[in-house]
Amino acid sequence: MALKSKVIRPKEFRYRGYTLEELKNMPLEELAKLLPARERRKIKRGFTEQEEKLLRKLKKKDAVRTHCRDMVVLPEMVGKIIFVHNGKDFVRVEIKPEMIGHRLGEFALTRRFEKHSGPGVGATRSSKYVPLK
Repeated sequence: MALKSKVIRPKEFRYRGYTLEELKNMPLEELAKLLPARERRKIKRGFTEQEEKLLRKLKKKDAVRTHCRDMVVLPEMVGKIIFVHNGKDFVRVEIKPEMIGHRLGEFALTRRFEKHSGPGVGATRSSKYVPLK
């Protein structure tokens, strides 16, 4: 009796029941109905000039730099590379299908994690005390 090996395939991406190709072919008004309320409101009110300029640039190039942190990730952006400004420099963000409906700023963190070490050279005697575990 031979054992059948089960082939494990990567699960196809779906957003609220729609495939990526269906989302790309969908008009913006239909897509807006699938998004969360805040993103739906943003699309309904229209994009700013900078956001429209970003969309035009993305149609021409694969990599674009932008300051538009509040731009909603749309299906047509998937696969592109966007350098999002975090206040100091541009952070490389590769757009994946799971990012649809989020904002670009969510992927370029503005605050850095700071790990503190022991007391410095000019520390007083009392502040040099560090309890041992």
